[in-house]
Amino acid sequence: MRRVVFNQKGGVGKSTITCNLAAISAARGVRTLVIDLDPQANSTHYLLGAAAENLNNTATGFFDQMLNFKLRPLLTEDFIAATSFENLFLLPADAALEELQAKLESRYKIYKLREALDGLDDFDEIWIDTPPALHFYTRSALIAADACLIPFDCDEFARRALYSLLDNVQEIRADHNADLLVEGIIVNQFQARAIFPQAIVDELRSEGLPVLDAMLSSSVKIKESHQRALPMIHLDRQHKLTNEYVQLFDALETARKIRAKAAEKQRK
Repeated sequence: MRRVVFNQKGGVGKSTITCNLAAISAARGVRTLVIDLDPQANSTHYLLGAAAENLNNTATGFFDQMLNFKLRPLLTEDFIAATSFENLFLLPADAALEELQAKLESRYKIYKLREALDGLDDFDEIWIDTPPALHFYTRSALIAADACLIPFDCDEFARRALYSLLDNVQEIRADHNADLLVEGIIVNQFQARAIFPQAIVDELRSEGLPVLDAMLSSSVKIKESHQRALPMIHLDRQHKLTNEYVQLFDALETARKIRAKAAEKQRK
């Protein structure tokens, strides 16, 4: 299963959500890969901590292959870093990714990430973190993924941006990846006692948008999680936010299994 976490708005928790859900997957014994496509490299620093400063091979080198006339770029162990967490691996990012983007765009290498992942058999779960913009890396991720998750913080600007985001995802589906599923909108930093956030969530649901029932609370604990480079499942298993991440992960897995059974029944 390949999931991309995407929102064109910054500061909505893409990297945090990517890393925490991937960490739960790995903690359950599933061999899991996180792909960081954001030049800010937040997922890279979150999962590697201080080791993120001393990387020899990153996603920059992986994408650079595409400019050297390789018909099928290989995502090998040379580019994949082991984290300190069992079963959790990372294709790290660095700032140099930004410099490659225009060249990759002009040479139309938009399908190469999907080709590389199609040839990668070492992982059962792949989670892709994206930049807060719809450009080459984000489009590549959406083309390569099975499903898209959309983090959403409950404010008016985010609500307005959500509609154009969904239109953009639909365009990717129509033109490049007909099987791409919008798996759901993840409400992040939710304040259950505040009237306005609940009103926005209710409005989105009334419009038929796929807002997931499992929501993530606002908590200062996540800042400690970032600072210590420990996803919540490893920082504090009993914390409310950890339990919310687990509930979200379980809901996604339950829905995935239901879809798989339905597809199997249809094939028969």
